[in-house]
Amino acid sequence: MNKNNFLIISFIMYLGISITANGQNETSFSKQQILDDIDYLKKTLEQTHYNLYAFTNRNEFLENADNIKKTITNDSLNLLEATNAFQKIISRANTGHAEIDFPVQSYIQYAQRDGTLFPIEIALENDNAYIRNNLSNDNQLKVGMQLISINGIDINKIIEKLYLQLSAERKYFKNAKLEFWSFPRLYWQIFGEQKSFKIEVKELDKISEYSIKPISVGDYESRRKGEILNQERKFSLKDGIGYINPGPFSSNADEKIDLYKRFIDSSFNDLKENDIDTLIIDLRNNSGGDNEYSDFLISYIADKPFKWHSKFTLKSSSLLKQHTRKNNDTTTFYSQTILNETNGKIYEYKYEMYQPVDSKKRFAGKVYVLINRQSYSMSAVAAAEIQDYGFAKIVGEETGDFPTLYASQFSYSLPNTGVVVKVPKGYIIRPNGNEDLRGVIPDIEIKDHLLDDEDEILNELLRILKKKH
Repeated sequence: MNKNNFLIISFIMYLGISITANGQNETSFSKQQILDDIDYLKKTLEQTHYNLYAFTNRNEFLENADNIKKTITNDSLNLLEATNAFQKIISRANTGHAEIDFPVQSYIQYAQRDGTLFPIEIALENDNAYIRNNLSNDNQLKVGMQLISINGIDINKIIEKLYLQLSAERKYFKNAKLEFWSFPRLYWQIFGEQKSFKIEVKELDKISEYSIKPISVGDYESRRKGEILNQERKFSLKDGIGYINPGPFSSNADEKIDLYKRFIDSSFNDLKENDIDTLIIDLRNNSGGDNEYSDFLISYIADKPFKWHSKFTLKSSSLLKQHTRKNNDTTTFYSQTILNETNGKIYEYKYEMYQPVDSKKRFAGKVYVLINRQSYSMSAVAAAEIQDYGFAKIVGEETGDFPTLYASQFSYSLPNTGVVVKVPKGYIIRPNGNEDLRGVIPDIEIKDHLLDDEDEILNELLRILKKKH
């Protein structure tokens, strides 16, 4: 297996995305197939999305979809072109959990054809773009330089084009997703392969122009410092302070929740044995997952019964029922409610309160939970849950995802292209009942500066804690 294939396969496994192998040749679809899939997408989004028009006007949403259809003029489109069109439609719902993922299959095929990428990763701060990671062979370009333009196009206009592919409720969350998928990948997705780049950068109020060469996809994937989201579970003890990073609230296909539970049990047992009275739980760069995982973790710091929401409602649909029959245990009460409700009906599903562990096992010391803009979905919900019940202090920066949100995502495929559509079937209201359109706001705010490798949030919290000790 060559380097490109190995690195891209690692990327797919990391993201948990399933694709259909198709060699190096992209499948083509007729104009009519694409138009039919667009009509199907519009119809099924209205049927499946809990509230498609919560953040957009229905007429504007449908007008945008019709305008996208008018741009389909070629007799055939490849998978990348089709995906780009579909993303521009679903993203107009302005819902983070109504999305079509980055076109990984097309990216793999591009890599196999020795495709190249823009060699600079960027950080978006204060409405400006800065060099975050220079992967080119030109060492004159320094981290922190402000990026002004690429090939004669203003960087803000470039970013606005990329935003059209990203589903999110607000720009702050779009920036987090852009950081997650990475600027070089998204730039290729929209602007295609470029043989060279002329860029303008600003440093100390002086604008300079540089010509740089692209790098291969394989070189890009090997030179960058890994993906944004954390997949590793970690426990450590240092200077009388415990640290737990639970990793995502989910398991790999070949792993069950039992392994996760053993890690949590063992970590809290070690805290007890070492008489640790201060604990840091790290939910930064966390993809979220299932409340069964987050609740088990929280049960070790909770002093009373708790629940991850004040209200959880679902919308039934025929596609959700198909998904449930195919992927879930249909004998559970939860699945039965989905299968038995009338299509289109919104109904409340009530979870029982989750009980804390026995007081002898419970951690009774001070707890601090770290969050950032990359705390997604259930990790943001769990942070809000911990905050609302007063189980710990929340530290870091506001999450990109809302803790009151349209979520509980499921997926289905478009009939002609097979492109996977993800939609929220539920609406979650955080435990305190607050429905404000804001992320989780930390009790102790510490900004994570993107232009260096320092862990400002963790290091500043440790400094604060050492002063208290």
